[in-house]
Amino acid sequence: QVQLVESGGGLVQAGGSLRLSCAASGRTFSSYNMGWFRQAPGKEREFVAAISRSGGSEYYADSVKGRSTISRDNAKNTVYLQMNSLVPEDTAVYYCAATLRGILTDAGLYEYWGQGTQVTVSS
Repeated sequence: QVQLVESGGGLVQAGGSLRLSCAASGRTFSSYNMGWFRQAPGKEREFVAAISRSGGSEYYADSVKGRSTISRDNAKNTVYLQMNSLVPEDTAVYYCAATLRGILTDAGLYEYWGQGTQVTVSS
């Protein structure tokens, strides 16, 4: 089992950047593929990015591709999401998630979730 705690959210102006972090408990962090998702008010949770156990493979939603980078440090049990050129449409609660399954874009297939961190982008 793994517990996840996100941090790094906040209020930023359009065009700005944020780096989200997700710290995981447990000694088996490197066994999990990790993902970032977001949920805006009144909308369904949507995939943002995912990274493989070793960090060798990354996947992005079209909406953030070219503006965001997912990375991980298995020695620190942490996964990151660097977001640049933020736009108001990026405003949402951002969640990290862990799965022992493949690298997934379907939120329903992730076993573990953090509590989320709010990102607000002002215009």
